[in-house]
Formats: sequence, structure tokens, C-alpha cells
Amino acid sequence: LTGCGGGAGDRRDGPGGRSRGSASPAAPRSGGAWIPGFLADMSLEEKVGQLFVPAFSGRADADRMIGKYHVGGLIYFPADLSTPARTAAQSNRFQRASKIPLLLGVDEEQGLVSRTPFVTRFPGNMALGATGRPDDARDQARVTGSELRAVGINQDYAPVADVNVDPRNPVIGVRSFGSDPALVSRMLQAAIGGYQSAGVAATAKHFPGHGDTSTDSHTGLPVIDHTRAQWERIDAPPFKAAIASGVDAIMSAHIVVPRLDRSGDPSTLSKTVLTGLLRRDLGYQGVIVTDSLQMAGAREKYGDSATPVRAVNAGADQLLMPPSLPRAYKAVLKAARSGKIPAKRIDEAVTRILRLKEARGLFRDARADPKRAAAAIGTGASKATARRVAEHAVTLVRNDRDLLPLKGKKVYVSGPKSDVLTSALRRQGVRTTSLGAADVAVLTTVNAGSATAARVRSLGAKPVVVAALGRPYDLDRAAGAAASLAAYSSSAVSVKALARVLTGRVKPTGKLPVRAGGEPVGHGLTYK
Repeated sequence: LTGCGGGAGDRRDGPGGRSRGSASPAAPRSGGAWIPGFLADMSLEEKVGQLFVPAFSGRADADRMIGKYHVGGLIYFPADLSTPARTAAQSNRFQRASKIPLLLGVDEEQGLVSRTPFVTRFPGNMALGATGRPDDARDQARVTGSELRAVGINQDYAPVADVNVDPRNPVIGVRSFGSDPALVSRMLQAAIGGYQSAGVAATAKHFPGHGDTSTDSHTGLPVIDHTRAQWERIDAPPFKAAIASGVDAIMSAHIVVPRLDRSGDPSTLSKTVLTGLLRRDLGYQGVIVTDSLQMAGAREKYGDSATPVRAVNAGADQLLMPPSLPRAYKAVLKAARSGKIPAKRIDEAVTRILRLKEARGLFRDARADPKRAAAAIGTGASKATARRVAEHAVTLVRNDRDLLPLKGKKVYVSGPKSDVLTSALRRQGVRTTSLGAADVAVLTTVNAGSATAARVRSLGAKPVVVAALGRPYDLDRAAGAAASLAAYSSSAVSVKALARVLTGRVKPTGKLPVRAGGEPVGHGLTYK
């Protein structure tokens, strides 16, 4: 990183008297004692810029955002991520262009939401919930975080803290660890520790809890009717656990919870929720970042200029993905100059952002090594960790007359990822054949819902095994099957783990993290 100028006595220096952006790994941590002087030497334009984390379209666009708007960070999407080496080099270029180290973030939850094309693939959060093993959550986050940091990404917008209590939830589902607040809390704490031990800022989301809605906040404004008591019992425990773990950031949700705030505003724009509930009641002092401001749940009530101003005054420190950075920046800067956003509110937000950047070592060394990036990703050890997590997750929900494992049986396979499963079964020594010649039919589903029952019936009188590769709620419609399992993911690593369980090579140990297949949370069978 290039320095911004000035010597050891320059108040714009970071920890240890280093120039902002110093690449020296020896710079000591100071606990933030340098921040007030650093902040005092920043212009209002620089301070306002730190609040923004936009998406970008190419290097020139990013350079303009860094140079003209002094943004505090950028968010990567798949189009911005080619190879590990090129991504690492790009991250370095962006850091060199910025006077203050950038938070370079990505939505890499693993499982259903995965933005980084080259990282080691893991099953995702509900699969982790099914393992019941915090060590698995920690290991998955540590591997993912290490691979992200190898390419210069230093913030992950993960893990999800939502407790998924609505099977119809269109936006969370398997992104959640489960429906039991205690289970979600344990797994969340472990994941936070894994990310942050890898030098990547963890972001618990979506406050105050997005798990009980049938509306997608990307396309509408969900209303959750939890009382304060229900919120305390269901939604709050994971966020309390995240705060106790020292989570770097918490992301707000674009949802309305009338029993928590009567204004009708989405939580992202609610001072009652962000400053009252999260800051005052839960005692959180870290960075609050909004969910994407491009989402309908944030934009539809006040528009693209008023929304970021309201978010900052509500208590948000960072504004993620404004639809128009120039418009949003201009609006926030104007509000800050006029006093509509108090100077104290701006300084509080920037102070938290600088503390986060210091905590993740960005003032000491934010660089990646392009020559070593590829070698740090997809290692044998990382793949072995993914395989272990996937195997621990597979949950045997039903097994009438000990139909499983599939030893010595001829098997017909149909449904999503049937080709991958067929190949994996063959490698385990299973003979796959046509439906007419088979002893057993294996049907895979991915969020088939009510169609599951008809698909089971279409396979005729043969014993049917249903394997849910997405939401386990498909098993609620699989009553006609003789056996059923949940893998929670259609990734290759999960399908191959399913094959090893179906054949008995691996005994199932997963437990349902949500109610499914007529069975309660915690249910899970194994082989004799």
C-alpha cells in the first residue's frame, strides 16, 4: 500500500505512526488511540465517503469511486472475480489507490449464496446446523475466510443469524442454521470465530431477524408480526451471541416489525431498532451495515436520496450498494453540511469503521500475494474439511424396514443432480439401472414442495428413497416414500456425501435443524 504522505508526527498517520495504508507488518496495534487525531484531520468529504460500500463495474469505475468519493470499501460480485491471482492483484490495485485501507467485501455464505467462483465449496448453513458440531462451523468459516483473504478480500457478509421458523420463507431457508435459537447461536459464534481468526471481518445478518416471513425483501417489504417477547425468545439470542463473540459487523434487515417499531419504517431506517434495540438494549458497539440499498425493501418508501440519510440517522454506519453512489453521496454530504445528520453521528460511524479496519490488520498490511493466491485455495486439507462437513450433515429421517443402506440392490436414480448421484453411487459399487429393472428408486428433490408427492407416486410400486438436496421441507410431502434423507445442498460435495451414506460407506449422523418429514428438530436415524 502506498502512504498518503506525512511523517511520524502527521496526525493522519495510522497505528505506530505509520502513514495511512502502510504495508509494514510490524506496525503495532494501538487499540485505536490514534483514531481521534486521524479523524480530526479528515475532511467531511472523506468522512462521508467512508460510509459507502458500493458495487462497481470494472476497474475504471472502482478507481473513480475511490478517488472522487473516498469510499470506505467495495463489494465484489462474480463478474469482478476471475482467477485468484488476478483477483489478488486487483485488490492490491484498489488498496494502493485509496488513502485509507478499503474494506473489500463479498457475500460468501457458502451453500445457496456463494459469490466467489474459485473458493472451496461447502454445503452451507443449514447443513452445518444438521451436523450439530460448532467445530464444523468454525472450520468451514476458517477455510472460507483464509481463501478470501488470500485474494485480498477482508470482509465477508456472513454468517446468517436468522432463525428460520417459516418453512415458506423465500429468502432465508437453508441459509439459516435452523429453527432452534440455541442451535443457531452456537453455530453462529463458531463461524464468527472462524472468519475472524482468518483475518476476515464477519458480518452477522439480518437484524432484527429475517427468519419468519414469506415475503422476499429483495422484491418487497416484509412485515414480521413478532411481539417483543417472541423477538426476545426467537430472534434475539443469535445476535446476543454474536455480540458476545465480538462480531465485527451486524447487517440490518429491510423488514418492518410493528411490535418493535410502530413507525412502519423498515428496520434499516429505524432509529428505534438500530440505535434503541441494537445499540442501547443489546449493547452493540461495532459497525452496523445496511443490507443492499438496491433492494426494494429499502427503496420503496423514501426513494434513493432520502433513504441513505435516514439510514445514517437511524444508526447505520455503512451504506451498502446504493443504487446511485453520486446521488446518495451528495444527499448524505448535504445533510451532514446542513446539520440534518449531526457531526457527532458522522464521527461515531467513521470511528467504528476505522476500528474495524484496524482490528482486521488493514493499517498494517492489506495486501495479497498474487503469486501465492491460487496455491492457498482448494488445498487437499480444505477439500477434506468440506467432505467431512457434508458427511456429518446428511440426515436419515425415515428408513422403513431398513431399506437403507443400498447394499446389493439395483437402483434407479431420478431428479435434480441425478447424474452426479448416479456416478457417485457407481463409484461406491452400486449397480444403477432403468426403473423397470430396479429394486429401489432414489428420487432427489430441490425445493419441489407440493410436487414431491406426485413425483414419488410416478415411480410406481417400487420402494422409493427421497433425498432432499435443498430445503428439507420437501420431506413433508414424501409420506409415500419408504425412506427419506436430507442433504440440505445440491453441491457436488453434498451429493457425493449422500452417495456414501446411501451405500453405508458412511453412517448418517445428522439431526434435523428444523421440523421436516413429520419429525421434530433433533430427529435423525442411523444404521445398525
